[in-house]
Amino acid sequence: RQYMVHPDAAPNGAHRWLYALEQRDRLRGIVTQNIDGLHKRAGNRRVYEIHGTVYENYCLECNKFYPLKKITDTQGVPRCDDCGGVVKPSVVLYGEAPDKYVCIGACREISNADTLIVAGTSLSVEPAASFLNYFSGKNLVVINREPTPADGRASLVLRGDVAAILGGMEGGQAEK
Repeated sequence: RQYMVHPDAAPNGAHRWLYALEQRDRLRGIVTQNIDGLHKRAGNRRVYEIHGTVYENYCLECNKFYPLKKITDTQGVPRCDDCGGVVKPSVVLYGEAPDKYVCIGACREISNADTLIVAGTSLSVEPAASFLNYFSGKNLVVINREPTPADGRASLVLRGDVAAILGGMEGGQAEK
């Protein structure tokens, strides 16, 4: 819980900028490795959470779903109210495969994009890092603090904090 669940986290300027793009029909979808649910909390509708989200939890025995509150309000291991099974966040842990339908949707969005913004990722975690191979559009933009394997093929590379870079574009500049 200490490392995965942060219910007080709020969308930042980058999340809000992406939402503004979606509202102007300039953004088709978001593919994210983050499990914090902040893109959806910012209002984006077509979000492919490759590694799942802490906002959806389920019983490993009977598959009953629970909200995040079940995790935050429980001491120790959360247990199902119906069968007593362990309640687990719907996140992909090391060694687990991501949901194939989420991956298919994410790859479809990437393959249909004319511009792809890759932000805040080292592109070192698979399978998400390989999703970039589906992009054949015109403009690849990479925003990251450190160099990535995609920098050489990018149309534009911006170094720095994603929230500072995209958040600085708030206030009606989503069209630019």
